[in-house]
Amino acid sequence: MELGNFSISLAVKDIRASKAFYEKLGFQVFMGDISQNWLILKNGEHVIGLFQGMFERNTITFNPGWDRNANKLGTFTDIRDLQRRLKEQGVEFVSEADETSQGPAYFILLDPDGNPIYVDQHV
Repeated sequence: MELGNFSISLAVKDIRASKAFYEKLGFQVFMGDISQNWLILKNGEHVIGLFQGMFERNTITFNPGWDRNANKLGTFTDIRDLQRRLKEQGVEFVSEADETSQGPAYFILLDPDGNPIYVDQHV
C-alpha cells in the first residue's frame, strides 16, 4: 500500500520558537505561512511540519500523490482507494474522505496507541 510522502506534523505552542530550534538542527523552511501558524521544514529527505493551534497532538502524516518535494507524482493510489482497502481490513476512521468525490481529500485514523494518522491528498 503506497501512502505517499511521509512527514511528522508537530503540534507546537510557539511556532517562531519551534522554527528557530529546528533551524539549529539544520532544517530549512520549505513551504508554509508563519502568519497562518504553519510551516513545513526539510533537512535532506527529512520533513517536519510545525502547526500552532491546528492539531491537538503530534501527528503522522502521509500525502498520496506527492513526492518529498511536493511535486505531483505521475501515478499514485488515490486516497479513496486507500480508504476502501483499509475499511476491508477492519480499520476504523476518525474522519473519512468522501468516496463520491475526486481530487483533494483526507482521512484520519488512530493507531492502537491513539497516535493520529492524517492521510491528506492535495492532488
